[in-house]
Amino acid sequence: MVIAGAAFVAGVEYATQTDEQATEQDFIEFWAIGQQLVHGANPYDVPAIVQLERNAGLGANQPRISLSPPAVLFPMLPLGLMRPKTGRIAWFLGTMGCLSLSLWLLWRLHGRPDNRLHLLGFAFAPVIVCLISGQLSIFLLTGIVLFLSLHKTRPILAGAALLPCALKPHLFLVFALVLLLWVFYRRAFRVLAGFAAALLVSCGLSVWFDPHVWAQYFAMMGETRVMQSFIPTFGVALRFLIDRNAVGLQFVPLAAGCLWALWYFWTRRSRWDWMEQGLILLVVSDVCAPYGYFTDECILLPFVLAGLYAAAEAKRSFVPIALIDAAALVEVYAQVNIISPWYLWTVPAWVGWYVYATRKTGRRASPAEPAPATKRTE
Repeated sequence: MVIAGAAFVAGVEYATQTDEQATEQDFIEFWAIGQQLVHGANPYDVPAIVQLERNAGLGANQPRISLSPPAVLFPMLPLGLMRPKTGRIAWFLGTMGCLSLSLWLLWRLHGRPDNRLHLLGFAFAPVIVCLISGQLSIFLLTGIVLFLSLHKTRPILAGAALLPCALKPHLFLVFALVLLLWVFYRRAFRVLAGFAAALLVSCGLSVWFDPHVWAQYFAMMGETRVMQSFIPTFGVALRFLIDRNAVGLQFVPLAAGCLWALWYFWTRRSRWDWMEQGLILLVVSDVCAPYGYFTDECILLPFVLAGLYAAAEAKRSFVPIALIDAAALVEVYAQVNIISPWYLWTVPAWVGWYVYATRKTGRRASPAEPAPATKRTE
């Protein structure tokens, strides 16, 4: 059904969409990078990127510039061979495929329960926004879910699967710290080797197309003003509340999160479970990120879905999560600016839902085992 639906939507999009309409979505920044990289040009040349977007029909809209590091530009490479309209459809099919894979794997991780709760992931507000706007955070979600699925049986592949997380490493700093500690504590060095090998191949691919890509990236980052803008994270809110020019304040939650993570892991190191404590760690990592957007909350889908399974097992109402998700979508469709402080409430709301769903159940997430059988009465 998902494949047929995606194919139908792609067909309709191809028949009705134009190149100009494709430029109205965030996807266009990745298309422009692909165009530059495939032709051996600087993928971080802001004037050239803006000109490409204008030539494609961007018009008077604000140009979109990606800050993705050179290590993981491989998803953009195929876009360099396509028109904006065709690239947008291919991008949509790719993200939809990754989302479907992620939900199927999460269903398996929860013991293949006899329900279809995992399909509610298609209605998760950050996921919907990613699909509509052409953002890439769904790739990050897939990397995390693949790691959760493979780290016990295929550690090298599990490490390689984390490569997409390098697209936005600032979202995973706390998570990465504990992962590194876990690797050394459990001597799971094959996970680290898998990630390092994938990163090396990906870096080599970018350098093969543009030998100066790293120097160009650092030059662009030196000129960017991303740290001067308000972005709806707690670190940025703290800085703007106290002194907007004190950029160091933006990293206070990150430092606190890392200290907490060290304690959290060390006190649970002998019984550490990535499908239990790891999901909580993922949320803390997102909360403490120095910057991020509503669309990046896609990575919290395993956490929210764990709450759904726990609520179903405890026979608790799904009304709270439905209201939270609906409120987030109302903000989106009301065209509230994505950098508005009105998006600061969403992550605490997902956490509140999880606490409600898992309270007094004796666990914080559903482990990878089937739920106990219940008697059926006629």
